[in-house]
Amino acid sequence: MPPASAKPCSTNSRCSHVTANDRRCRLGALRNGSHLCFRHSSLMAAASQPPPNDSEDLSSELLPGLSKFNSAININQFLARLLALVTQGRISPRRASVLGYITNQLLQSHPRHRP
Repeated sequence: MPPASAKPCSTNSRCSHVTANDRRCRLGALRNGSHLCFRHSSLMAAASQPPPNDSEDLSSELLPGLSKFNSAININQFLARLLALVTQGRISPRRASVLGYITNQLLQSHPRHRP
């Protein structure tokens, strides 16, 4: 006799997502009435949100008080603000990567303090 975890889900409690090759998802549906599993439910939620506008001017949020990146502290503050915008979904991870790379280059160009 197979273990209880090996039993297939009943058709009614399975995710209702059907793939392009006409196969139905094997995961159990969430009990929130969506008839989708956790994976397909989160994919649908992500697809319904508009992507961040990468041409939006965010300098007022990223650069206040940071007119010159002449210290590691200024760069650290910029990166903290950048992280906040990424987690809020206001800036795409791709744009954040580019800005992070540029700030890393700025940090590498600063002379290191030697004791």
